[in-house]
Parts: sequence; C-alpha cells; structure tokens
Amino acid sequence: MSLKHSSLRRLRVYEAVARHRSYSRAAAELHLTQPAVSMQVRQLEQEIGLPLCEQMGRRIDITPAGREVADCARAVMLRLREAEDAIAALRGTGGGELSIAAVSTAKYHVPKLLAEFRRRHPGIRVRLSVSNREAVVRELTDNTVDLVVMGTPPRGLDTVAVAFARNPLAIVAAPDHPLARGRRMPLARLADETFIIRERGSGTRTAMERFFAQRAFRPRETIEMSSNETIKQAVMAGMGISFISLHTVGLELAARRLAVLAVSGTPVTRDWYAIHRERKRLSPLAQAFKAFLLEDGAALVARTVG
Repeated sequence: MSLKHSSLRRLRVYEAVARHRSYSRAAAELHLTQPAVSMQVRQLEQEIGLPLCEQMGRRIDITPAGREVADCARAVMLRLREAEDAIAALRGTGGGELSIAAVSTAKYHVPKLLAEFRRRHPGIRVRLSVSNREAVVRELTDNTVDLVVMGTPPRGLDTVAVAFARNPLAIVAAPDHPLARGRRMPLARLADETFIIRERGSGTRTAMERFFAQRAFRPRETIEMSSNETIKQAVMAGMGISFISLHTVGLELAARRLAVLAVSGTPVTRDWYAIHRERKRLSPLAQAFKAFLLEDGAALVARTVG
C-alpha cells in the first residue's frame, strides 16, 4: 500500500502521537479515546507496511519511517491550514486559525495578548501551546506553529526574530529574608544562599547562568525545579532565593509575598521575541498578529504584568 491512500484523519492522528510521544496526550488533544488513536496508528502502519512507533514501557519512540510520515503529515496539515486561511481572507470572513507556541515564562502575558487580538479579529481560532524552551525550539524547528514567543532566539536555526517587549529578570526572596530590606549589594553577598533554579533548557536558567558567569559567581547550593509556580512557592516558604522573570511574580510582589533583592546589575533586562522560520509563508492572520505584537505588545505586556 502507499501513503497516498491514507486518510487525512489518520495522518492527523499520527502527527499528534509523534509530536506528543504519547497516545493518551494525542487522544486528549484530538478529543478521541486512546483505543481510537491506537487503532488509527495501527491501520496507518498496515497501509505503509512498516512500524511507525515502538512502545518502550510508557515511552513511545518514533521509528525512521515514523519520522518521515510525521514530517509529511505536518507539511500536509500546514498547507491545508494555509489554504483555509487564504480562502477565509478572500471571502472577507476574517476567519482562520492562529497557532502560537510560548515558553512557560511567557504564559503570564501571552493569553492576554491573544485575548485582545481575538477581540479585534472575531471569528478566528487560536491554538496555544506552552512548554519549556527546548520544546518550543523543537516546535519552531518542525515548523508546526505560526509564531513562537520566547526570549533569546535559538542559534543554528534560520529564523526571523523581532523584539516586541522587555523582560526584566531579578533575584527574589521571601519578605522576611534578612537581605530583603538591605541596601544595594554585590552579587557576591549571596554566595552562601540557596538558589531555587529552573531546569536546564529553560531560558531563565540560561540568562541566570550568563549573569553569574559574567561575575564569576557560584552559589553555595542550588535546588532545581521545573516550573515558575513551584519556584515561587518554594521561595515564599523560605527554601531559598531565585533568579526569575519579574513578569512571573507581579501578583506576589504586589501582595508582599515576595521581595526583590537590591543586587547590583539587576534587573537583567532581556527582550520578548516573536519568531518564525525564515522561509515560512506567514498566513495573513499570522502577519496581522505579528504586526499587532510590534505595535501594541509592549504596552499590553506592561499593563498585564507590571
């Protein structure tokens, strides 16, 4: 059998399985049962005559044939969506789908940006995925989204990146920390502190390591956690201090549940970027969202997170 005889439905199901490396997560995304997803993948494998997935315990590995089919499925889905958006634009209906990926730190303002954009463009559909930096770069590499919102653009990948807002990072502690009310201090003053840090691959972790390296600083102890929310709770509980985006702690600072330490060289100011592959053909809707970010993104981010 040939791949050309496979249905779009099977290709869409398999693409979700390959992207998530999980039958259950693919089923949740597609609003199907897990047995239905497994059946579609088995039927596709029978049509092609080669295994596409290998079950290793709970983990799913994608075979070489599976990677080829997944790439093909992504290209087909993307082209169909581009055609739908172009037709909607020709009809003047203002419809279409906008697909955005954002790093987890950006989840504090990207939904607000999308909500305002939808208010200006009623009738559009939006798909937002939020992951750590490595996962977002993978989506950018695979060209499965229109735009990604993240900090420093990835190296070694042909992209177009435009900065649309500032992202200040600083060191925060519990309000009762002995240094919370201190005057301006050098980073070296914190050498004996325990730092609660993000996992490797996080943009915040990368910015922190760069800041520390520039000052030849090494904390006594670090505790790694995989989400900003967990880090905030740990800092408020007195487990340690953290280098974090101030956009993630606006509510906690306002409620005086966290305090910014007056460390020389902070806040470290980075940019938020809207990024897409260099050769990507942006739909009219994606172009409109990119223009919206450049024109109004900075003001909306400042209003949302302070």
